[in-house]
Amino acid sequence: MITGRSRRAAIAFGPFLIAGWALELVMGAGLASAGGRSGETRPVKSSRVRVIVVSLVVASITVLILDLRGGDGPLSGVRTVAASIVGAVEKGAATAFSPVTGLANWWSTVRDQSNQIQALTDENLKLSTQVREQANDAGRVAALDGLLKVAGVGGYTIVPAEVIAVNPVQDFSWTVTIDAGRNDGIEQDMSVINGQGLVGRVLKTTATTATVVLIVDSSSAVGARIAGSQEIGIIAGTGDQYSLEYQLLDPRADVRTGDALVTFGSKGGRPFAPGIPIGEVRQVQGTAGQLTRMAVVRPYVDISRLSIVGVVTRPPRTDPRDSVLPRTSAQNSPAPIPLADGSTPAPLTLGGSASPSPTGAELLPSSPASPAAGALTSPSAG
Repeated sequence: MITGRSRRAAIAFGPFLIAGWALELVMGAGLASAGGRSGETRPVKSSRVRVIVVSLVVASITVLILDLRGGDGPLSGVRTVAASIVGAVEKGAATAFSPVTGLANWWSTVRDQSNQIQALTDENLKLSTQVREQANDAGRVAALDGLLKVAGVGGYTIVPAEVIAVNPVQDFSWTVTIDAGRNDGIEQDMSVINGQGLVGRVLKTTATTATVVLIVDSSSAVGARIAGSQEIGIIAGTGDQYSLEYQLLDPRADVRTGDALVTFGSKGGRPFAPGIPIGEVRQVQGTAGQLTRMAVVRPYVDISRLSIVGVVTRPPRTDPRDSVLPRTSAQNSPAPIPLADGSTPAPLTLGGSASPSPTGAELLPSSPASPAAGALTSPSAG
């Protein structure tokens, strides 16, 4: 857009130059056509055209100089009129083309905003994925840490594995598949634990995987002992992930709500190694001396949150007794089981204050024990 002195110079100088060029073209064309008829007149007419063009150029330069000096000169009125005409033309052109230029600007803005939104969406998805992966990694690290503590204090030689599938098999409702098998030294009827306690036993194996029957399965039965005593009984699964049944062998035995139970141990450590935490007594049915007495037990292991587990390939040389018992809290434990009268028992704490461990298990040895007592076998071992 022309503004200021440039506009005035164009207004003053332009018409004369245009007129001169037009006159030269017209006269040149006329001379060319007449040249064939009269060769004598061509030089005279050509010289006359040059004089006229030079005169127009000089006049244009003169007007331009007068215009640049400013003030109210003899051409100020002409200049004003010409400026008004040019301004009106510019304004009309801007109004006429404004929808086109506005549409182009709008489309450019929309395209830029769309690209920016897509970039932000991709970045948000990437960050969300990283957050989930970090949370998953943190959970796996905590689960493995708890498992190693249990194995260290109890003296269990284990092969760590990860739960990769939950699928019932024939005659069993509560089973999981782990990513370790015969190639890793795992055999049938080996104990399976995690950082909270007993998970179950190995039902069958393949070269690279194994099927584990969980302790809550209705077909499961485990010899158990009340911590701090010699009273033993049988813990059976109920099919409920938050409930086990403990049948006392001695109906006169003293069992109370809050008592902790550990595995009694099998011959050769199969199917269950000794001293593995099982759960807490939540309710006692019957009184001492009755023919049968039953206790409802809440398992330490949260079956719904299994991830990292360990298969006990070799039991400890000596029974760890009660040294592997965890500290539990209402925050880390499954939902409490209602009592017969419909009331809910208060949360119980064993061995001290509640543990802040994400796995729900922090070991409380009854006597000084080195974590090096347990051994960890790599799953890659043949």
